[in-house]
Parts: sequence; C-alpha cells; structure tokens
Amino acid sequence: MGKVLRWRHFPPAARPAWDAVRVNSFTGSQAAGAYTRGDFFFANARHTILGQGVSEALTELDPVRLTESVTKALAGSAVPVAVGVLPFDTSPGTRTPGHMIIPRTLHRTGPVLEAMPREVLAAPLSTRSVPSPERHLLAVADAVAALADRRMRKVVLARALDLDFAGAVRPEQIVRNLAKDNPRDYTYAAALPDSRTIVGATPELLLARRGLRVISHPHAGTTARSADPVADRANGEALLRSKKDHIEHAAVTEALVETLRPFCRSLDVPDEPDLVSTPAVWHLGTTITGELIDRDITALRLAAALHPTPAICGTPTDEARALVSELEPFDRGYYAGAVGWVDADGDGEWAVAIRCAEVAETSMRLYAGGGIVPESDPRAELDETSAKFQTLLRAMGLDLPT
Repeated sequence: MGKVLRWRHFPPAARPAWDAVRVNSFTGSQAAGAYTRGDFFFANARHTILGQGVSEALTELDPVRLTESVTKALAGSAVPVAVGVLPFDTSPGTRTPGHMIIPRTLHRTGPVLEAMPREVLAAPLSTRSVPSPERHLLAVADAVAALADRRMRKVVLARALDLDFAGAVRPEQIVRNLAKDNPRDYTYAAALPDSRTIVGATPELLLARRGLRVISHPHAGTTARSADPVADRANGEALLRSKKDHIEHAAVTEALVETLRPFCRSLDVPDEPDLVSTPAVWHLGTTITGELIDRDITALRLAAALHPTPAICGTPTDEARALVSELEPFDRGYYAGAVGWVDADGDGEWAVAIRCAEVAETSMRLYAGGGIVPESDPRAELDETSAKFQTLLRAMGLDLPT
C-alpha cells in the first residue's frame, strides 16, 4: 500500500529535579537487585526508580480526592515523591481504591543496562484459564453482537491464568527477569493494599508531565512477533495495513485527545500511528504531545482524568465498563489500572498496568486482554491474548498452553 514504516520507540520519560532523593546511588541493575516484595520499582529506557519503606500511605476510592491528598502530603514531605497504583475501575461505587505511598527512601538512577543473571523460578503445581479458551471465544462473539446492539465502538475483554505453587512466589525474581527481557518497556512492581504485589512490563505510557509539557503514548492494535525475521517484519507490515486495527487505534487516540484538550493550550497528534515492538508483540502506537494551560494540574490528576482509556476499557467508557463486568468472570482489581509516580512539583510518569500479574504468597494471576471492535474475529482475539501472556510467562521461564 506504499506506507512507509516508521520505527519508533517510547517517548522520553520525565526527569524530575529531586533534591531529597538518593540520585545514582545504584546502577539500574543494582536497583533491580535491591528490590524486594513491598518496595516500589519502576524502570524504563531512561531511568530506574526504587522506593523503599513507607513514610505515609494514602488510599482513596475517589481518584480526584486521592490527587488532592497526595498533593497536600508531598508539600510537607522530606521525600518529595509519591508512588503507587490506580485500579481499573475508578467510577463512583468502585470497591477498589487507588493506593499511593511516600517512601522512606527513594533511589533514582539510570536504566537497567548491565547484564544480570537470569532468575530461575519454580514451575507451578497447577494452572487454570479463567475463563476457558472456549468460553473466551463465546464472550468475544457476545461482545461483537453487543457493540452493534448498544451502538458502541469498542470494548476490551481480558482473560486470566491462575497459577498455584508449592512454595512462596518471589516477585523479586519476576521483576529482574522482566527488566532484563524488556529494557525499552516500563517494568514495574507495586505493593497493593491487600498484601499482594502487582508486577509487569508494559509498553504503554498513559501520561508523563514535566513542567507544562505532557506526553501520552497510547497503544491499540496488536499482532504477535515471530522468531523468523522475514515473517516478523511481514507481521508488522500487515498490522500497519489492517483496517480493523486502525479502527481500534483511532478510538483510543481520539478519546485521549478529547480528554486532554481542556487541559492543554496546544496538542500535537500525528496523522498516522507508528509501529512499535515489544519482545512478544507488535503494536500500533501514537505519540501525543501537548502544552498545559495550568501548571497546577499534576501528572496524577491528568492520569486520573485519562484513565481508563479505550485501550484497556472501550468506548463509550461507561457502557464499555458495564459490558466488561457482564462478560468477564472476575474483578480486574489493579489489572489495566495505572502505575507510576508524581513529585511535589506535579511532574510524573504513569504507565498502563498491563502485561502483568498479581502475586499472592503461593499463587499468582496473569492477565491479558484485547480490544474488540465490530470487525473482530474471536479466534484472532484469543490468539492475541495468548501472545500477550508471553511477556510474563517468558519472565517466569514457562512454556504453558494458554
């Protein structure tokens, strides 16, 4: 079709001016090695952040109230940075709160570049798909029918893999392997209010703010990578030509632009998406940049306004969220939420919490989802979720049927 391939990677992360933080006290790999369950870890191609201990914890069901509480807490904090997570569902009546902490100690250093030994994890005693692949096929078909009946553009359906182990699961091992496998992505780990830990490596930047400049890098439209270089490039080219995937991607970028517009003096939105890669999949991605009108609008406040995007929920948002609750046999919790940080100046960085698992003491649940539009094929959507599971399965050294 004559389309020129534009190979882009992720936009630069915000670089906060933190005077009370231990800057470069570790290398990136040493920070990954120092991470333990209960810490906060966030690494990408530009820097690594490790938060240890809890100076103050803030938990709110309303994300706007959470933003206000965090801003007040940071004004008098010795460590001027708050880190944490937002859940998937932030609507009124949600049962899952946003959870932020101000760490006792925060380290900021460079990216994880040095070679790290690969961690070896124990194999699970049992695995279970929730729902079964067959029932997910039926759910996708039901979703396609519902889109037409309810005049919706898109909904995102997820499925899960439950793994049980003989002994304790160590999120430290998973984090280090994820950082090693996905150096350009956002590798993260955050303690949850119920003592579980969410770990993952996401390619998608929800929002970064530095001063008046904001960046969002939404992803929608996916196909699997191939070990064969020729087939792999063909997969990427096919994704760029896919009408279905461009429709799905447009639904996301248009919604983000409309949400950002009231906050921004100007916005720059490319006409066409770029091809973006992770080790497991190709994506369509668009880098949206803007200039804020009001410097008092923090990165956390912007993240709360943008979340959930059509990339992980659908559109219209309320109708899509209702359809998700009808068709998915589980509560997403913090899967497809947001994970990141904000500082006392309002700068910060928030990634979409996908390609992740929630880790309990001797079990874990992996998640993978896909965007459903009227043109979706149930079998292709099932295959897409299987490809997305590979980010976590590879980090765990597992080759499981999904």
